[in-house]
Amino acid sequence: MNEISKYIMIIGGIVFLIGLIMQFVPIGKLPGDIMIKKEHSTFYFPITTCIVISIVLSLLFYLIGKFR
Repeated sequence: MNEISKYIMIIGGIVFLIGLIMQFVPIGKLPGDIMIKKEHSTFYFPITTCIVISIVLSLLFYLIGKFR
């Protein structure tokens, strides 16, 4: 197995785990998320959720880089 297929399998496993966790942890409806409902359409932009996820991932990657 070459390197690219290993990386694709690892990324797929990570995406699977994130999806599994999000089934049980209600993330995405935080205060500050923008939701506009009209008659026939809905616009949803999770700005606060994006900021929280960015902070968590930044801390995680910082810790991984620090102990590597």
